[in-house]
Amino acid sequence: MAESQSRRSGGRRQRLSARHERREDTSMKSGTQIASPYAPLSEAQAKDIHRAALQILETVGMAKATPRVLEAALKHGCWQDDAGRLRFPPHVVDACLEKAAKSFVVHGRDPALDFEARNGLVNFATGGAAVTMLDRTSRTYRPSTLSDLYDLARVADDLTNIQWFARPVVATDVADNFDLDLNTIYACAAGTNKHIATSFTSGDHVRRCLPMLDLLAGGDFRKRPFCTVHATTVVSPMNFAEDSLDVACAAIDIGMPIHAQTGPQAGATAPAALAGTLVQVCAEGLASLCVINMLAPGHPVVMGNWAFTSDLRTGAFTGGGGEAALLGAASGQMSAFYGVPGGMGAGMSDSKLPDNQAGYEKALTMTLAALSGGGFVYESAGMLASLLGCSVEALIIDDEMLSSLRRVARGIEVTPDSLSVEVIKEAALGVGHFLGSEQTLKLMETEFTYPKHADRASPDDWADAGSTDIWDRARRHADAVLSGPSPSKIDTATDQQIREQYNILMPREVPV
Repeated sequence: MAESQSRRSGGRRQRLSARHERREDTSMKSGTQIASPYAPLSEAQAKDIHRAALQILETVGMAKATPRVLEAALKHGCWQDDAGRLRFPPHVVDACLEKAAKSFVVHGRDPALDFEARNGLVNFATGGAAVTMLDRTSRTYRPSTLSDLYDLARVADDLTNIQWFARPVVATDVADNFDLDLNTIYACAAGTNKHIATSFTSGDHVRRCLPMLDLLAGGDFRKRPFCTVHATTVVSPMNFAEDSLDVACAAIDIGMPIHAQTGPQAGATAPAALAGTLVQVCAEGLASLCVINMLAPGHPVVMGNWAFTSDLRTGAFTGGGGEAALLGAASGQMSAFYGVPGGMGAGMSDSKLPDNQAGYEKALTMTLAALSGGGFVYESAGMLASLLGCSVEALIIDDEMLSSLRRVARGIEVTPDSLSVEVIKEAALGVGHFLGSEQTLKLMETEFTYPKHADRASPDDWADAGSTDIWDRARRHADAVLSGPSPSKIDTATDQQIREQYNILMPREVPV
């Protein structure tokens, strides 16, 4: 009897599996609403952090404001002390928060890839400035190249959970700074129609790239700004980064969204006390948010409160561990507290390989950050070696993890139908299982996620299939995407115009 029922259940499973294989991937490309945010801070503690940040901004202030920023800040009620530090009274900060954009559309070059940025939604982005790649053939590290950046963009374009492609690696084979800034944008745009992001060496480079951005946007970049600048506007502790502040000002001038970042490192460039690091990262983030909104009220800004940690045995940056997870989530919570789209770093494993260490560090930091309600989670795929390295296979593996994180973020829907009283009754009094029920077939694609690369086979079936691990399977995926033709996402006519005006270093068709 049991054997007969097992055979029937097995047949049901096979039919369900076949049904799933026929269905197209329904993973969401837009942000996922957080059903139950994770809050490492109580409401009272979040207010304490905010009050302390206001106190720091008023009594310590920010050094090295550029002339343009200083002029705007003084007009809006800030003042400069005898040491030249720019002080921010609390009422000025409050006024700037009132003016700040609470949500905005993030544009892809393909309008179908547009999505909303606001707190309460989780959005996943790549990011980083790694200078090495874990080569998928030799499985050793080597300097990253412009071709690597293009390949990463191509793979990310094929992945369903990455909405925003921020440059993960630096093209170390491009020596000239302007050529680097220019070709970074080009390589990203050639590989994907998703929203892209990069950094710039100077504000002048931002303005010089505008004609290319207009061409890539199909006319007027301002109407559909498909590229964001990552501007690290602060050098911790409590100094403006003059070059990056100039870049942010140039971005305002051309209508480019800004991810205004600060990255204090607990125990090194921020207090060892995690609460103190949060106070500092909020003060620095608020200062950047304020000056941008003084210059351009409501400009699209992601408040990038990247609170990092150190291994205090060496003073070195570390991207994994419980402290990093807590700070990432608390930074997201504080962005939600301020009501603006926030960005936090997670997934920054210290492991050199996409192995068990990378898995647990990424899962821990990514889950807490994603559930914080802050908005964007950056470095969410591909990064290894404490942000010094990147891997195509890791990018693919991490994207699969993001499917599960989206599912966790959605939570459990409790409705009269989902309580399933009649469904349980029917199965209990009937066939004894739910594999063929109407509800199971209806919910198969929405209630559950299905891995493409993680293994769920029996040990015998796994051995018969070659005993591969997830790294092997991700490499096969990468090979399938990258070993074929190398089409550009930039049409031929636009590409011709760009090449007539700029020194584009990639060939039109990248050799396989």
